[in-house]
Amino acid sequence: MLNNVLDYLRGPLAEVPDKVAFAGENGALTFRQVDAVSASIGSAVAARGIRRAPVVVFMRKSPEEIAAFFGVIRAGCFYVPIDEEMPFARISLILKNVRAKLMICDEETMPLAASFDLCGAEPVLYSDLARFERNDEVLANVRARALDIDPIYIVFTSGSTGIPKGVCACHRSVIDYIEHLSEILRVDRTTVFGNQSPLYFDACLKELYPTLKFGATAWLIPKRLFSTPVELVRFLNEHEINTVCWVVSALTMVSAFDTFSVEIPRTLRTVAFGSEVFPIVQFNRWREALPDADFINLYGPTEGTGMCCYYRVDRDFAEGDVIPIGRPFPNREILLLKEDGTEAKDGEEGEIVLRASSVTLGYYNDPERTAAAFIQNPLNTAYPETVYRTGDVGRWGEDGLLYFVSRRDYQIKHMGHRIELGEIEVTADGIEGVRMAACVYNSSARRIVLCYIGETDEKTLLAALRGRLPRYMLPGRIVRMDSMPFTQNGKIDRVALRREYAPEDGVKGK
Repeated sequence: MLNNVLDYLRGPLAEVPDKVAFAGENGALTFRQVDAVSASIGSAVAARGIRRAPVVVFMRKSPEEIAAFFGVIRAGCFYVPIDEEMPFARISLILKNVRAKLMICDEETMPLAASFDLCGAEPVLYSDLARFERNDEVLANVRARALDIDPIYIVFTSGSTGIPKGVCACHRSVIDYIEHLSEILRVDRTTVFGNQSPLYFDACLKELYPTLKFGATAWLIPKRLFSTPVELVRFLNEHEINTVCWVVSALTMVSAFDTFSVEIPRTLRTVAFGSEVFPIVQFNRWREALPDADFINLYGPTEGTGMCCYYRVDRDFAEGDVIPIGRPFPNREILLLKEDGTEAKDGEEGEIVLRASSVTLGYYNDPERTAAAFIQNPLNTAYPETVYRTGDVGRWGEDGLLYFVSRRDYQIKHMGHRIELGEIEVTADGIEGVRMAACVYNSSARRIVLCYIGETDEKTLLAALRGRLPRYMLPGRIVRMDSMPFTQNGKIDRVALRREYAPEDGVKGK
């Protein structure tokens, strides 16, 4: 029985040691190299007497950064990835929260480390650790004392207070996730992943650990290609990438700009998507371009170790339809709870609450916010049982599938009506001449603001919306943009849109 994620490395080491495991623009690592480098790093960290403690990894996105993660794990510690893309203030808050003793840097990030208050962390070069003499006896002793409830990583998500929350996951939750995700994605040794997400988000788990489990290959796609869709698709074809697990915005950037009239991603066989609602117009363009591919909608929170629900697309979707988030992964249960703590009936809306082994350990050094989100199962009063409140609203459909309705904090009260801003976005996305749309709300001015990119003008768009939405859902302002802001994970950055176009009283905006 597995109790450590690096147990996955045994198979590829025995069967395909010289196959490329992780590849990037500036190099690649085989499974043999991943093993050797991670063993050296693990030995070096252990030699410093650091165990069951956080180690910050501050490196450029690369196969070497992944090897550093694994090296931290081999030392019996847990990695905390940060990146120079992150705002200075965010990195400072993370360092203050974890108070690590060690920070692994590369040649490019080492000079940047000096600009932070490291809160006691010693910055060391990856290259020095990678040359450290491997000590298999020390690593074996660490491994012998390891438990599946030991932490593996801390990744930081945004907090509503502006203070990031460090989600701490353990080996048990990651192994449970990877075992079931791999079955759903139908991963095998021929799988070639195309990684889109930054390595400091949990989304990259979909590529990192199935690659170890099956002896697959994962390509780290350069971020700049996601703003040049034709070149992006050519990259996929050049490297024969057959499996992608991307946020919807990344997929939409390809289909919305007529990329398929120039280049088709002919090697893709699995397209998994999530984190946002896929506009039906754009989704259908992908299906038309890849009629034989497997399309899978994934849903899940970081606090649940990634995705927890899936829907394998098995029918056509027309404008106005909603793609379900489907059913739970094996070994998971979705509770739909109403405000009074009782279960919602079929068709009723309720908060999506996750009951599963994949529920993470909580927020690192943050007991108050942990207690608010990781709660005792209100349906069970007989023994301790932690479940996670996602803050998402869903409903069970007549087809027995789960449907995402909205974020609880994405619902507004406007003109006496409760409105889902996502419904306005979906409607706008279905209008000809709109490539991408996002909706925000100015509560002090009581005004809905719709931002979009596309060829149609604002007046034409408003006229089209009047024919599809009730009056109380019509935006009070429409902003046509040349480009849409995105978060570091590739999602539409609605916080930036709100700050720019729907600021509250006392905040400047446009």
